[in-house]
Amino acid sequence: MKKIYVILFFLLCAGMLAAKPKNALRDNARGAKGRVTIDYFAADSVKNTGIAVIVCPGGSYSWHDMKTEGTGVCQWLQSEGINAYLLKYRVATVAAYITGFRVLGVGNKYPDMLEDVEDALAYVYSHAAEEGGDNDMIGVMGFSAGGHLAMSSYVYNRTVYKPAFICSVYPVVTMSDKQLTHRRSRRGALGVWGQWNDMMRDSLSLEKHITSDCPPVFLVNCQDDPIVKYENSELLDSALTAMAVEHKYIQYKTGGHGFGASEVKGTNECRQWKTEFMKWILNLRQQKK
Repeated sequence: MKKIYVILFFLLCAGMLAAKPKNALRDNARGAKGRVTIDYFAADSVKNTGIAVIVCPGGSYSWHDMKTEGTGVCQWLQSEGINAYLLKYRVATVAAYITGFRVLGVGNKYPDMLEDVEDALAYVYSHAAEEGGDNDMIGVMGFSAGGHLAMSSYVYNRTVYKPAFICSVYPVVTMSDKQLTHRRSRRGALGVWGQWNDMMRDSLSLEKHITSDCPPVFLVNCQDDPIVKYENSELLDSALTAMAVEHKYIQYKTGGHGFGASEVKGTNECRQWKTEFMKWILNLRQQKK
């Protein structure tokens, strides 16, 4: 009887380990062991579209909204037949933001989070085939500050692993416009002193660095956004248009900020973005076949 209990115990442990999300980057991220993770949400094998998306939750580059803009988003993508990878990238942390202790040079800031999304892309490209994905359809989706990071994954990417598409939802865009900049995100990204450096502000203002080889972009936000001024997305839309980059921009009148893939947050109007995204991404998938 003891043997049976021992065997059952080890089988239970093995099952629990298998059920845990895969933390692919926990030991691999540059200089960030244990602090950077990527949890894998496998698409249903029957519905698998071959599309893979790295999800970057928002949080002013100081924390992560891991529920509404993280796990909830990945579970929705998973249900739509998309392999989702939830990236917990390095941020300043709430304590650093509140206390300003980074005056002493301590804490995460750019390019730390950029390195993390670069590493995530490298991982997904290396494992896409074995996880039922297609290397032609690996993209990055982000929300708020994570939307800035999603665009950064191409605009500032210094590796060979580039996203095939980008989805940016109510994103932070400019770091230099005095009227439109989301200052909390700028401080989180650039640090206590860096936030006042004009060259650094300009270097991370997405609207100033869009190139014609940017991959297709899906962009969405709301006019009544009380956190990140809606004109941020208009700046990005204009820059993409000027460079003739394939993109779809949807601006809803209502919905606010921070609704992610929630079925209760925001409004009925803004929650339509998920349906519109699926139409857009499946059409893009068809184009690439």
